[in-house]
Amino acid sequence: MCTIVQISLDCIDLKEALATADIAIKAGVDLLEAGTFLLLAEGLHGVRALRKEFPGNPIVAELKKIDGGYLEVEVMERAGATHEVVMARAHAETIKCVFRAGKDFGVRVMCDNLAYEDMVVGARRVEDLGCDFVIRHVGYDERRGLAAVGYRMPSPFVRLLEVVAAVETPVQAAGGLSMDETIRTPSYGASLVVVGAPLAVDSNSFKTAGGDIETLLRTICERVHSYKDIPWRKGAL
Repeated sequence: MCTIVQISLDCIDLKEALATADIAIKAGVDLLEAGTFLLLAEGLHGVRALRKEFPGNPIVAELKKIDGGYLEVEVMERAGATHEVVMARAHAETIKCVFRAGKDFGVRVMCDNLAYEDMVVGARRVEDLGCDFVIRHVGYDERRGLAAVGYRMPSPFVRLLEVVAAVETPVQAAGGLSMDETIRTPSYGASLVVVGAPLAVDSNSFKTAGGDIETLLRTICERVHSYKDIPWRKGAL
């Protein structure tokens, strides 16, 4: 399998997050993300609960690290995380600490270039520092704020082709994608697709979105996993 689907569990209620994770796994999702809001609400307990319920599945701790990188990786790995996120705008020493901890504890490092002045430059920088995955991310506040004053909602597709072409590291696109956009993400060369708000999580309440989530996720997984022409260029899941 060359393409990967990740669900962002940004629920603030742990039971709801676990129930949504169960649906996601049944639908074919590959990566469970303990989202930022779940971590704010439950901390390490949220990661431990996901690990207990899903012992064989990779878990992303979406803590958006910007300082104290080594210790944060260590404690999250002890709780059960297999993948962790550091911000590309963090100090180079923090990023180096995260990557060193990743090697020491067997954790894959995902580097989020949210709000980086030049997405292509940011992607190259974090690849040079040693990251395992680059995240081309348009943030929650940025999307909502610009849309609220009449601007077209920004998309992670902007410059995504350039980011993919600039690095050998697998790229993920994240940030408010519609179902159609999510399914089309691999056509831009991004091997990892994240499903979060507004598809799986309600953007306003941080609860599981309404509707038939399992069918939606199953459709996305089947379509995304059908892409066979995107090679892993630096390792696997």
